Amino acid sequence: MKGTRRRFVPLVAAFAVTALLSAGSVTRSDTISQAEKMENKSPGIAETKTIAEEGLIYGLPIVMNYAVMYEFFVDRNSGQWKAPFNEIRNEHRVFTYKDTTVISPNSDTPYSVLGIDLRAEPLVISVPAVEKARYYSVQLCDSNTFNYGYIGSRATGNEAGDYMVVGPDWHGETPAGIKKVFHSSTQLSLAIFRTQLFNPEDMPNVVKVQSGYKARVLSAYLHRPAPPAAPEINFPKVNDDLVKKNFFEYLDFALQFAPAGPEEKAIRAKLARIGIGPGKTFDFKDLSLEHKVEVGLGMKEGEKKVEKKAATLGKDINSWRVGSSFGDRDFYHGDWLLRAAAAKAGIYGNSAAEAVYPLARNDGAGEPLDGAKHDYTLTFAAGQLPPVNAFWSVTMYDGKTQLLIKNPINRYLINSPMMPGLKKKADGSLTIYIQKDSPGGAKELNWLPAPDGPIYLAMRLYWPTTEPPSILPPGEGTWKPPGIVAVK
Repeated sequence: MKGTRRRFVPLVAAFAVTALLSAGSVTRSDTISQAEKMENKSPGIAETKTIAEEGLIYGLPIVMNYAVMYEFFVDRNSGQWKAPFNEIRNEHRVFTYKDTTVISPNSDTPYSVLGIDLRAEPLVISVPAVEKARYYSVQLCDSNTFNYGYIGSRATGNEAGDYMVVGPDWHGETPAGIKKVFHSSTQLSLAIFRTQLFNPEDMPNVVKVQSGYKARVLSAYLHRPAPPAAPEINFPKVNDDLVKKNFFEYLDFALQFAPAGPEEKAIRAKLARIGIGPGKTFDFKDLSLEHKVEVGLGMKEGEKKVEKKAATLGKDINSWRVGSSFGDRDFYHGDWLLRAAAAKAGIYGNSAAEAVYPLARNDGAGEPLDGAKHDYTLTFAAGQLPPVNAFWSVTMYDGKTQLLIKNPINRYLINSPMMPGLKKKADGSLTIYIQKDSPGGAKELNWLPAPDGPIYLAMRLYWPTTEPPSILPPGEGTWKPPGIVAVK
């Protein structure tokens, strides 16, 4: 999906400013003071600020994930609601400019989305046989934003199969018929299904594949009585204003479903010193004046570090940022800044083996891409198209919002399934015309409409090849994305 809830990180800065402007009277009965008493040692002003900074960096992806899952699986009036937990929602379409919950959305593959609640029992995901030519994947991403497993063309093949997803506290046996067991580090999780669409006329075939995706709790799969239901969850409401004011309250809530891994114990202990953690009730408005200032400034510093890291992820190759910022628990290995920056750049991105995402905000000369100032071309030399086992795409986004843009031909991307309808040059090269107005004539076949302002481009390489030429390892591979050229 590779997106994130809109305007989330900028709101953290607003939170910090609000902290300084709205600080109330001093009280020593707030959550930080209480935590100090329990620890029998005050963390001090400087340390409180540092812990808040580290807490923002650690907690940002977790809270962002919660905000998305709330809109998708909890709030039926969110405008983005998909289905209840443990029920698959198939989207019989691709994303357009009307979709605003996530930024940098993939518009190549119709999505199916599944919120997973593993508290009472495991869940079994079943997939149908899919024709060899069609790529599909099921990305399993937990509430820590760890990609803890894949089902699909690359990972398990295109044959039909049943796969079991279990929570962090499950210790049962694997039933007969289950091909593989995937272990989520959190009790609430997410599955993102991507099914390749070859062209608009292909949608009925995609719908047929999607109809074969099934999700059943283990007892239903085994035709046995269900265990006792898990307690009902009182999900805290999410909106932009609440996120701005109550970041750590959301983190408190989310952490109760996420047992600490070995690499999390240190940061969890630090957060506990200022009253943040599972089962706690951090409330910013009840903090003393000095603690409001400390926490607000710390969060603002954390936000600055996330923004800086997100802007420098990967390696600059012809003004494309090429790297890999998504993976499992072992991939991050406690690097919370990398995890936060990855979420800021586009939450729910695939691990590199599944897909690599070169990103561009500048042309090949290093100048900012701006559709109001220039037309651009992107040319792949003969034999130098992105090397993939599945397919590739180049998607256009508004540079300010990172959302898809409304355009007269309803084209948001150019991808390899479109190749038969694209026009190559005599030398076999392929040029994509990136501009706000139609280039006219035959060039319009290769036109990728741009906004009348800043441009953000994402190249996607699904199931990249591992043999040269290859983009793997990201930033060090033998294939390099070509630079974007300003033509006027």
